[in-house]
Amino acid sequence: MTDQKTGLSTDSGSATGPSARSRGLSALTPGRILRVIGPGNLSLIGALIILVIIFSSLNSGYLSTGNLAGIGDAVTVFGLLSVVQTVVIICGAMDITVGSAAGVASVISAMVFTATGSNAPLGILAAIGGGVVLGILNGVIIVYGRVNPVIATLAGLAAYKGLAQLISGGKAQGFVLDNNLFIFLARGKIIGLPVPVIVLAIVSIGVHVLLKYTDIGRNIYAIGGNDTAARLSGININKYLIAVYVLSGIVAAIAGIILTARTGSGQPTSGSEGLELQSITAAALGGSALKGGRGTVLGTLLAVLLLGALDNGLNVIGVNSFWQNVAQGALLVAAVVIQQRRSGERAVGLPT
Repeated sequence: MTDQKTGLSTDSGSATGPSARSRGLSALTPGRILRVIGPGNLSLIGALIILVIIFSSLNSGYLSTGNLAGIGDAVTVFGLLSVVQTVVIICGAMDITVGSAAGVASVISAMVFTATGSNAPLGILAAIGGGVVLGILNGVIIVYGRVNPVIATLAGLAAYKGLAQLISGGKAQGFVLDNNLFIFLARGKIIGLPVPVIVLAIVSIGVHVLLKYTDIGRNIYAIGGNDTAARLSGININKYLIAVYVLSGIVAAIAGIILTARTGSGQPTSGSEGLELQSITAAALGGSALKGGRGTVLGTLLAVLLLGALDNGLNVIGVNSFWQNVAQGALLVAAVVIQQRRSGERAVGLPT
């Protein structure tokens, strides 16, 4: 029966009754769970489990609490860059400057900290401000210079690396591990988790909410999926591109600050070298389409964990560290090949 005034059902088997709950539980079928997680993410989870089994069988210390904590701490910096790289790629662009921008921010944070008499908050704010400037510069060159994002940020990679070396004299700057705030960022814990991991979680949740639950996120997907249709629907693509690169610069600066706290000084290149390749690999492996319009934060984070587990496992069993770069390159190629196969696009050089 239905109440005529409220239009609500008055039957005993209403939406809050036991039958509704049982229907909800029965709705959690394997097919529905697969759709929620996503087949791509499920394959990443499976690959992660296989890696853990292999490395733990080769070295019993792999699953120790200390080693697992080390994996989590090690992936924090490139995890932050991978998450924001996902946003840039979804928008149909790419940011190859994230590693060198993190290096610039690391140097700025330490040098301002030292120059202001150990003022850590000012050093952190200066680093974030530097990230904003670099992000705006990337966006303006791409939008108003009409330069391809890959070319523009490839040039930025070299330029920002040179900038970090120029302002630092090519060597580590300052010493921050006598400051409580930097010590907390490097070694502190909240609810039993390292602070860098908490920072990664906060940034990831914020980006996930932005992409999935806001008009801004929907517009970013629209731009990457079909920029012509997005423009015709009234989306200011230029504004969005610049904003996305500013966001990338801010997150790169946060990564640089964590790098400073972890190493105890501003690092122009050490610790940030190669992070751009890692971030692109994680985003692609996590399901982000390199042509834009598709990608998730969850997929990227699973890929980050997979890469972290792989790197750590190779170290634990004593494999030459150079093989880690080989493995990352192979995974990036594999991710792109899988994307091409799923999209059904014609392979380059093959007949239709």
